[in-house]
Amino acid sequence: MDSYETIQELHNSLPAFSPYIPVALLPYIALVLLSSTFTLAFYFSTLPKDALPVRETAVATTASILGGFGVVALFCSAGVYV
Repeated sequence: MDSYETIQELHNSLPAFSPYIPVALLPYIALVLLSSTFTLAFYFSTLPKDALPVRETAVATTASILGGFGVVALFCSAGVYV
């Protein structure tokens, strides 16, 4: 097993973390995703009731995924890195 000094040197030689998505774009991404979520939620509430709720399930799942990523983008843009 390596010594602490060796591991510390390896850690110090690694490049700094660089996100794939620029931090400056996060507020806009959050706005788009959360606006889409609210739009789909309104659309979901106006759908007619079907015997097999396939379309309702697809709309609700899409809205849920967009909302989840939108909240994470909003938190990250506010400085709460989750």
